[in-house]
Amino acid sequence: MIVQQFFVKGLAHSSYLVGGTKTCAIIDPRRDIGIYLDAAKSLDMEVTHILETHLHADFISGHLDLANKTGAKIYAPEAANCAFDHTPMAEGNTVTIEDMAVRVLETPGHTPEHISYVVVDEGRGTDPVGVFCGDTLFVGDVGRPDLFPGKAQELASQLYESLNEKLLKLPDFCEVYPAHGAGSLCGRAMGAKRTSTIGYERKYNAALQIKDKKEFIASLTTNMPAAPDHFSRCSAINGSGPALVQSLPVLEPFDPESFHKRAKASETVVLDVRSYDAFGGQHVPGSYHIDLSGNFATFAGWILPPDKKILLVALDGAQAEEAAVWLRRVGLDRSIGYLEGGMFEWAKAGLLTGHVGQLSVEELHEMSTGDRNMTIVDVRAPNEYQGFHIEGAVNIPAPDLRKRHSELDPAIPTVLLCSTGHRSSLGASILKQHGFTDLFNGAGGMTAYAAAGYGPECPICVIPHGPHFMGKRMEIMVDA
Repeated sequence: MIVQQFFVKGLAHSSYLVGGTKTCAIIDPRRDIGIYLDAAKSLDMEVTHILETHLHADFISGHLDLANKTGAKIYAPEAANCAFDHTPMAEGNTVTIEDMAVRVLETPGHTPEHISYVVVDEGRGTDPVGVFCGDTLFVGDVGRPDLFPGKAQELASQLYESLNEKLLKLPDFCEVYPAHGAGSLCGRAMGAKRTSTIGYERKYNAALQIKDKKEFIASLTTNMPAAPDHFSRCSAINGSGPALVQSLPVLEPFDPESFHKRAKASETVVLDVRSYDAFGGQHVPGSYHIDLSGNFATFAGWILPPDKKILLVALDGAQAEEAAVWLRRVGLDRSIGYLEGGMFEWAKAGLLTGHVGQLSVEELHEMSTGDRNMTIVDVRAPNEYQGFHIEGAVNIPAPDLRKRHSELDPAIPTVLLCSTGHRSSLGASILKQHGFTDLFNGAGGMTAYAAAGYGPECPICVIPHGPHFMGKRMEIMVDA
């Protein structure tokens, strides 16, 4: 038995190849499937099975693309009522792959239809060797049950039963293969380690230490991170069946005039994926900015209107193609082209450009401690803001600025701040779309603020929804 893991940074998504000698299954595949085809070829294996644990919320699955390329059968939860051709799986069903028996456990809680796959390597013994538990059990955490409005209490109760009456009944040595790791919003406090065992999680997983069911439900239904807009959209697409990638538009290069003409159409948005300092220097007016080096896919799925065509501004065609792949991963399939030659050619064509001032931490500190009339908007998540922030800063998470911009005065100079400068630049692009002109981005964010000695060391990494939801708070308020 061979298990090979594939991890997608940013989405923090894990998928798996489980193989024998000549055949293999792919579990919870991502949409760009070439990596599985290459892996199977290198192992001299044929992909014969595609196993889905649930209707994924944070990404579009590659089950249909993989089936189209390989002819493999798709196995999915019976309760999902998937609209595509598949074999429905329910409690007690078994799939045989050479010497491996893959038994289904129904493990609802994160989603209503969730199942887990328990694998027995019968060539070696009769005990379960591993469980592919999707988003029911993570390393250091469990799946969040609050993604379905009005069903959080019910799903949290089901999750408690799925964990305690099913998964924790497996042997301590049974390996745990989750579908996500640290940085994913499918949980709250996932560890960075990508696999574990039932015994280790039983002993050290904080959520599993809550033995009282009512306390467990309360813990999993309060103070959860915000769920991005695309979560419900991706679940629906995965159930109905995503469009095949080969059927999607091919990215075209557009000269500045052609790009400008298309950008003015009501059915189109412009997305700048360059670094925040490049965006601040000059950008296409009205464009969104999501730095490709940040948590790009999550915020793109969260922010961008799914019914619009997308025009990309990138450093070059290769970066634009990379961005299009990431956009497809979260169900944004309408990328149609990019600005050929980038902003260099746009400026040469004499077209209007926008700007966002980039403040160093010294400039920010001088402004925030002086008597200048200004607004500092901290666009981090509430738990980050509560950990430590500049006194007087207003906390409005970046995605919320789409609606909460009216709480701010566009006549007052506004500085946007996050942990590094990525989300704050996104926030600035949103405010610019709503008429704000006197805007500044805090370059380096609170990380730079701490590095300059103006506050405590920031515990937040560049993944904006990662370790800071692990309950580690800094009870320090930074004085301006």
